[in-house]
Amino acid sequence: MLEGKELILATKPYACEHRAKSWLLTLSTLALLIVSLTGTLVLPYLALRILASVLSGLLIVRMFVIYHDHQHHAILHHSVIAEAIMLTFGIYVLAPSSIWKRSHDYHHKHNSKLFSASIGSYPIITRKKFDSITASERRSYLFSRHPLTIAAGYLSMFMLGMCVQSFVSSPKKHIDSLMALLIHLGGSIAVCYFWGWESWLLFVVVPFTIACGLGAYLFYAQHNFPGVTFNVNQEWCYDKAALLSSSYMVMNPVMKWFTGNIGYHHIHHLNARIPFYRLPEVMQNIPALQRAKVTSLGFRDVCACFRLKVWDPEQDRMISLREARSIRLALLMPKPDPAIVA
Repeated sequence: MLEGKELILATKPYACEHRAKSWLLTLSTLALLIVSLTGTLVLPYLALRILASVLSGLLIVRMFVIYHDHQHHAILHHSVIAEAIMLTFGIYVLAPSSIWKRSHDYHHKHNSKLFSASIGSYPIITRKKFDSITASERRSYLFSRHPLTIAAGYLSMFMLGMCVQSFVSSPKKHIDSLMALLIHLGGSIAVCYFWGWESWLLFVVVPFTIACGLGAYLFYAQHNFPGVTFNVNQEWCYDKAALLSSSYMVMNPVMKWFTGNIGYHHIHHLNARIPFYRLPEVMQNIPALQRAKVTSLGFRDVCACFRLKVWDPEQDRMISLREARSIRLALLMPKPDPAIVA
Protein backbone atom coordinates (compact mmCIF):
# COMPACT_ATOMS: atom_id res chain seq x y z
CA MET A 1 0.00 0.00 0.00
CA LEU A 2 1.41 3.37 -1.03
CA GLU A 3 2.22 5.87 1.70
CA GLY A 4 4.34 8.94 2.40
CA LYS A 5 6.28 10.43 -0.49
CA GLU A 6 5.36 7.53 -2.79
CA LEU A 7 1.67 8.30 -2.31
CA ILE A 8 2.17 11.97 -3.07
CA LEU A 9 4.16 11.08 -6.20
CA ALA A 10 1.36 8.72 -7.29
CA THR A 11 -1.01 11.70 -7.46
CA LYS A 12 1.27 13.82 -9.64
CA PRO A 13 0.01 12.48 -13.01
CA TYR A 14 -3.45 13.79 -12.08
CA ALA A 15 -2.17 17.28 -11.25
CA CYS A 16 -2.70 18.25 -14.84
CA GLU A 17 -5.77 20.01 -16.15
CA HIS A 18 -7.67 19.49 -19.37
CA ARG A 19 -7.65 23.14 -20.44
CA ALA A 20 -10.78 23.00 -22.57
CA LYS A 21 -12.69 21.23 -19.78
CA SER A 22 -11.52 23.82 -17.23
CA TRP A 23 -12.85 26.62 -19.43
CA LEU A 24 -16.09 24.78 -20.15
CA LEU A 25 -16.85 24.14 -16.48
CA THR A 26 -15.82 27.64 -15.43
CA LEU A 27 -17.80 29.52 -18.06
CA SER A 28 -20.88 27.28 -17.82
CA THR A 29 -20.99 27.69 -14.02
CA LEU A 30 -20.52 31.44 -14.32
CA ALA A 31 -23.24 31.68 -16.97
CA LEU A 32 -25.68 29.65 -14.84
CA LEU A 33 -24.93 31.89 -11.86
CA ILE A 34 -25.56 35.07 -13.86
CA VAL A 35 -28.83 33.68 -15.26
CA SER A 36 -29.95 32.51 -11.83
CA LEU A 37 -29.16 35.84 -10.16
CA THR A 38 -30.98 37.68 -12.96
CA GLY A 39 -33.96 35.42 -12.32
CA THR A 40 -34.18 36.65 -8.71
CA LEU A 41 -34.96 40.10 -10.11
CA VAL A 42 -37.02 39.49 -13.25
CA LEU A 43 -38.98 36.24 -12.89
CA PRO A 44 -42.74 36.92 -12.69
CA TYR A 45 -43.66 34.72 -9.71
CA LEU A 46 -42.28 34.94 -6.17
CA ALA A 47 -41.91 31.15 -5.91
CA LEU A 48 -39.72 31.12 -9.02
CA ARG A 49 -37.65 34.01 -7.70
CA ILE A 50 -37.12 32.19 -4.40
CA LEU A 51 -36.06 29.07 -6.30
CA ALA A 52 -33.63 31.15 -8.37
CA SER A 53 -32.27 32.70 -5.16
CA VAL A 54 -31.57 29.32 -3.54
CA LEU A 55 -30.04 28.04 -6.78
CA SER A 56 -27.82 31.13 -6.91
CA GLY A 57 -26.48 30.36 -3.44
CA LEU A 58 -25.53 26.82 -4.46
CA LEU A 59 -23.96 28.03 -7.72
CA ILE A 60 -21.85 30.53 -5.78
CA VAL A 61 -20.46 27.57 -3.81
CA ARG A 62 -19.53 25.75 -7.04
CA MET A 63 -17.99 28.88 -8.54
CA PHE A 64 -16.06 29.46 -5.34
CA VAL A 65 -14.49 25.99 -5.60
CA ILE A 66 -13.45 26.82 -9.16
CA TYR A 67 -12.01 30.13 -7.91
CA HIS A 68 -10.27 28.21 -5.12
CA ASP A 69 -8.71 25.80 -7.65
CA HIS A 70 -7.48 28.71 -9.74
CA GLN A 71 -5.84 30.22 -6.67
CA HIS A 72 -4.01 26.91 -6.17
CA HIS A 73 -2.86 27.12 -9.84
CA ALA A 74 -4.69 23.86 -10.49
CA ILE A 75 -6.70 25.29 -13.40
CA LEU A 76 -6.38 28.11 -15.94
CA HIS A 77 -2.98 29.24 -14.67
CA HIS A 78 -1.22 31.96 -16.73
CA SER A 79 -4.48 32.99 -18.39
CA VAL A 80 -5.02 36.75 -18.30
CA ILE A 81 -8.74 36.34 -18.96
CA ALA A 82 -9.14 33.74 -16.19
CA GLU A 83 -7.18 35.97 -13.81
CA ALA A 84 -9.55 38.87 -14.50
CA ILE A 85 -12.61 36.65 -14.01
CA MET A 86 -11.30 35.21 -10.74
CA LEU A 87 -10.20 38.57 -9.32
CA THR A 88 -13.69 39.91 -10.04
CA PHE A 89 -15.38 36.88 -8.53
CA GLY A 90 -13.19 37.03 -5.42
CA ILE A 91 -14.26 40.61 -4.80
CA TYR A 92 -17.91 39.74 -5.52
CA VAL A 93 -17.92 36.82 -3.06
CA LEU A 94 -16.16 38.84 -0.30
CA ALA A 95 -13.01 36.68 -0.47
CA PRO A 96 -10.55 38.83 -2.44
CA SER A 97 -7.46 37.03 -3.63
CA SER A 98 -4.94 38.86 -1.41
CA ILE A 99 -6.44 37.56 1.85
CA TRP A 100 -7.91 34.31 0.52
CA LYS A 101 -4.72 33.02 -1.08
CA ARG A 102 -2.48 34.06 1.83
CA SER A 103 -4.70 32.53 4.50
CA HIS A 104 -5.56 29.41 2.50
CA ASP A 105 -1.95 28.68 1.56
CA TYR A 106 -1.05 28.97 5.25
CA HIS A 107 -3.84 26.54 6.07
CA HIS A 108 -2.47 23.96 3.64
CA LYS A 109 1.05 24.26 5.03
CA HIS A 110 -0.05 24.01 8.66
CA ASN A 111 -3.19 21.86 8.55
CA SER A 112 -3.61 19.95 11.85
CA LYS A 113 -0.61 21.54 13.56
CA LEU A 114 -1.75 21.92 17.14
CA PHE A 115 0.24 25.01 18.05
CA SER A 116 0.23 27.02 14.84
CA ALA A 117 -1.61 30.28 14.31
CA SER A 118 -5.32 30.00 13.46
CA ILE A 119 -4.85 31.64 10.08
CA GLY A 120 -7.25 30.28 7.50
CA SER A 121 -8.73 27.70 9.87
CA TYR A 122 -10.84 27.31 12.98
CA PRO A 123 -8.80 27.55 16.20
CA ILE A 124 -8.00 24.35 18.11
CA ILE A 125 -6.79 24.23 21.70
CA THR A 126 -6.12 21.36 24.08
CA ARG A 127 -8.31 20.44 27.03
CA LYS A 128 -5.69 21.66 29.51
CA LYS A 129 -5.31 24.95 27.66
CA PHE A 130 -9.08 25.40 27.66
CA ASP A 131 -9.15 24.87 31.43
CA SER A 132 -6.36 27.40 31.99
CA ILE A 133 -7.64 30.36 29.94
CA THR A 134 -9.99 33.04 31.23
CA ALA A 135 -13.76 32.87 30.97
CA SER A 136 -13.83 35.57 28.29
CA GLU A 137 -11.20 33.68 26.25
CA ARG A 138 -13.29 30.52 26.51
CA ARG A 139 -16.38 32.37 25.30
CA SER A 140 -14.44 33.81 22.37
CA TYR A 141 -13.06 30.38 21.43
CA LEU A 142 -16.45 28.67 21.66
CA PHE A 143 -18.14 31.52 19.81
CA SER A 144 -15.85 31.06 16.82
CA ARG A 145 -16.84 27.37 16.63
CA HIS A 146 -20.54 27.79 17.46
CA PRO A 147 -23.04 26.40 14.89
CA LEU A 148 -24.79 29.78 14.62
CA THR A 149 -21.48 31.56 13.98
CA ILE A 150 -20.67 29.09 11.21
CA ALA A 151 -24.20 29.29 9.77
CA ALA A 152 -23.78 33.08 9.75
CA GLY A 153 -20.58 32.75 7.70
CA TYR A 154 -21.81 35.57 5.42
CA LEU A 155 -21.25 37.99 8.29
CA SER A 156 -18.70 36.20 10.51
CA MET A 157 -16.26 34.60 8.08
CA PHE A 158 -16.59 36.60 4.89
CA MET A 159 -17.76 40.14 5.64
CA LEU A 160 -15.95 40.55 8.98
CA GLY A 161 -13.13 38.00 8.71
CA MET A 162 -12.12 38.20 5.07
CA CYS A 163 -12.86 41.89 4.51
CA VAL A 164 -12.95 44.00 7.68
CA GLN A 165 -10.27 42.23 9.75
CA SER A 166 -7.85 41.77 6.86
CA PHE A 167 -8.07 45.43 5.84
CA VAL A 168 -7.73 46.69 9.42
CA SER A 169 -4.70 44.46 9.99
CA SER A 170 -2.89 45.59 6.82
CA PRO A 171 -4.64 48.31 4.75
CA LYS A 172 -1.99 48.51 2.01
CA LYS A 173 -1.75 44.76 1.55
CA HIS A 174 -5.50 44.19 1.57
CA ILE A 175 -6.95 47.19 -0.21
CA ASP A 176 -9.03 44.76 -2.28
CA SER A 177 -10.79 43.71 0.95
CA LEU A 178 -12.04 47.27 1.38
CA MET A 179 -13.03 47.36 -2.29
CA ALA A 180 -15.02 44.14 -1.90
CA LEU A 181 -16.84 45.44 1.15
CA LEU A 182 -17.67 48.82 -0.41
CA ILE A 183 -18.82 47.27 -3.71
CA HIS A 184 -20.97 44.76 -1.82
CA LEU A 185 -22.61 47.42 0.34
CA GLY A 186 -22.99 49.80 -2.62
CA GLY A 187 -24.55 47.04 -4.72
CA SER A 188 -26.96 46.18 -1.93
CA ILE A 189 -28.07 49.82 -1.67
CA ALA A 190 -28.52 50.00 -5.45
CA VAL A 191 -30.64 46.85 -5.54
CA CYS A 192 -32.81 48.16 -2.70
CA TYR A 193 -33.24 51.51 -4.42
CA PHE A 194 -34.10 50.24 -7.92
CA TRP A 195 -35.85 46.91 -7.17
CA GLY A 196 -36.89 47.11 -3.50
CA TRP A 197 -35.97 45.32 -0.28
CA GLU A 198 -37.60 42.03 -1.38
CA SER A 199 -35.33 41.85 -4.41
CA TRP A 200 -32.35 42.69 -2.19
CA LEU A 201 -33.18 39.72 0.02
CA LEU A 202 -33.42 37.37 -2.96
CA PHE A 203 -30.50 38.80 -4.96
CA VAL A 204 -28.04 39.30 -2.09
CA VAL A 205 -29.02 38.04 1.35
CA VAL A 206 -30.39 34.58 0.59
CA PRO A 207 -27.67 33.52 -1.92
CA PHE A 208 -24.84 34.81 0.27
CA THR A 209 -26.31 33.30 3.42
CA ILE A 210 -26.60 29.89 1.74
CA ALA A 211 -23.20 30.04 0.02
CA CYS A 212 -21.20 31.43 2.93
CA GLY A 213 -22.95 29.29 5.55
CA LEU A 214 -22.45 26.09 3.55
CA GLY A 215 -18.91 27.07 2.67
CA ALA A 216 -18.05 27.83 6.30
CA TYR A 217 -19.50 24.50 7.43
CA LEU A 218 -17.66 22.53 4.76
CA PHE A 219 -14.41 24.15 5.81
CA TYR A 220 -15.16 23.42 9.47
CA ALA A 221 -16.31 19.80 9.11
CA GLN A 222 -13.51 18.79 6.78
CA HIS A 223 -11.03 19.34 9.62
CA ASN A 224 -13.26 18.95 12.70
CA PHE A 225 -14.86 15.52 12.59
CA PRO A 226 -14.87 12.37 14.76
CA GLY A 227 -11.54 10.61 14.27
CA VAL A 228 -9.57 13.69 13.22
CA THR A 229 -5.94 13.81 14.30
CA PHE A 230 -3.87 16.78 15.47
CA ASN A 231 -0.13 16.83 16.12
CA VAL A 232 2.38 19.02 17.88
CA ASN A 233 4.42 20.87 15.30
CA GLN A 234 7.54 18.70 15.70
CA GLU A 235 5.57 15.51 14.88
CA TRP A 236 3.71 17.01 11.93
CA CYS A 237 3.92 15.24 8.56
CA TYR A 238 2.38 16.59 5.34
CA ASP A 239 0.91 13.37 3.95
CA LYS A 240 -0.44 12.20 7.32
CA ALA A 241 -2.00 15.62 7.89
CA ALA A 242 -3.83 15.21 4.59
CA LEU A 243 -5.04 11.66 5.20
CA LEU A 244 -5.70 11.72 8.96
CA SER A 245 -6.79 15.33 9.47
CA SER A 246 -8.87 15.95 6.34
CA SER A 247 -12.12 14.14 5.75
CA TYR A 248 -13.77 12.51 2.78
CA MET A 249 -17.27 14.00 2.90
CA VAL A 250 -19.76 11.61 1.34
CA MET A 251 -22.39 13.43 -0.74
CA ASN A 252 -25.06 12.62 -3.28
CA PRO A 253 -24.27 13.41 -6.95
CA VAL A 254 -26.19 16.71 -6.88
CA MET A 255 -24.27 18.09 -3.89
CA LYS A 256 -21.00 16.77 -5.31
CA TRP A 257 -21.67 18.90 -8.38
CA PHE A 258 -22.65 22.03 -6.45
CA THR A 259 -19.64 21.69 -4.12
CA GLY A 260 -17.20 20.97 -6.94
CA ASN A 261 -16.02 17.66 -5.42
CA ILE A 262 -14.57 19.50 -2.42
CA GLY A 263 -15.71 16.51 -0.34
CA TYR A 264 -12.60 14.67 -1.59
CA HIS A 265 -10.74 16.91 0.78
CA HIS A 266 -8.08 14.43 1.87
CA ILE A 267 -6.94 14.14 -1.75
CA HIS A 268 -7.03 17.90 -2.24
CA HIS A 269 -4.76 18.35 0.80
CA LEU A 270 -2.40 15.66 -0.45
CA ASN A 271 -2.00 17.47 -3.78
CA ALA A 272 -3.72 20.83 -4.21
CA ARG A 273 -2.71 21.02 -7.88
CA ILE A 274 -5.23 18.33 -8.87
CA PRO A 275 -8.21 19.97 -10.64
CA PHE A 276 -11.52 19.54 -8.84
CA TYR A 277 -13.02 17.50 -11.67
CA ARG A 278 -10.23 14.90 -11.46
CA LEU A 279 -10.50 14.18 -7.71
CA PRO A 280 -13.01 11.26 -8.08
CA GLU A 281 -10.70 9.72 -10.69
CA VAL A 282 -7.76 9.88 -8.27
CA MET A 283 -9.69 8.19 -5.48
CA GLN A 284 -10.91 5.46 -7.81
CA ASN A 285 -7.43 4.69 -9.14
CA ILE A 286 -5.37 4.86 -5.92
CA PRO A 287 -6.60 2.32 -3.31
CA ALA A 288 -4.62 3.94 -0.47
CA LEU A 289 -6.87 7.00 -0.74
CA GLN A 290 -10.02 4.93 -0.32
CA ARG A 291 -9.32 4.39 3.39
CA ALA A 292 -10.15 7.98 4.23
CA LYS A 293 -11.87 9.16 7.39
CA VAL A 294 -15.49 9.83 6.47
CA THR A 295 -18.18 12.32 7.37
CA SER A 296 -21.28 13.57 5.53
CA LEU A 297 -23.91 16.30 5.39
CA GLY A 298 -26.35 14.02 7.22
CA PHE A 299 -27.96 15.39 10.38
CA ARG A 300 -26.18 12.96 12.74
CA ASP A 301 -22.78 13.63 11.24
CA VAL A 302 -23.34 17.39 11.35
CA CYS A 303 -24.28 17.16 15.05
CA ALA A 304 -21.28 14.93 15.74
CA CYS A 305 -18.92 17.48 14.16
CA PHE A 306 -20.42 20.40 16.04
CA ARG A 307 -20.09 18.59 19.39
CA LEU A 308 -16.30 18.53 19.08
CA LYS A 309 -14.68 21.42 20.94
CA VAL A 310 -11.19 20.70 22.30
CA TRP A 311 -8.31 18.31 21.64
CA ASP A 312 -7.46 15.81 24.38
CA PRO A 313 -3.87 14.54 23.88
CA GLU A 314 -4.35 11.83 26.51
CA GLN A 315 -7.18 10.26 24.49
CA ASP A 316 -5.72 11.38 21.15
CA ARG A 317 -9.07 12.72 19.95
CA MET A 318 -11.38 15.73 19.89
CA ILE A 319 -13.90 15.77 22.74
CA SER A 320 -17.08 17.62 23.61
CA LEU A 321 -17.51 20.22 26.34
CA ARG A 322 -19.42 17.68 28.41
CA GLU A 323 -16.52 15.25 28.23
CA ALA A 324 -14.06 18.02 29.07
CA ARG A 325 -16.11 19.01 32.14
CA SER A 326 -16.33 15.39 33.28
CA ILE A 327 -12.55 15.02 33.08
CA ARG A 328 -12.04 18.32 34.93
CA LEU A 329 -14.41 17.28 37.72
CA ALA A 330 -12.74 13.87 38.02
CA LEU A 331 -9.35 15.53 38.40
CA LEU A 332 -10.69 17.91 41.05
CA MET A 333 -12.24 15.18 43.17
CA PRO A 334 -10.05 14.17 46.13
CA LYS A 335 -8.48 10.76 45.78
CA PRO A 336 -9.28 8.26 48.56
CA ASP A 337 -6.65 7.76 51.23
CA PRO A 338 -5.08 4.30 50.69
CA ALA A 339 -4.84 3.80 54.44
CA ILE A 340 -8.56 4.42 54.90
CA VAL A 341 -9.43 2.13 52.02
CA ALA A 342 -7.29 -0.61 53.52
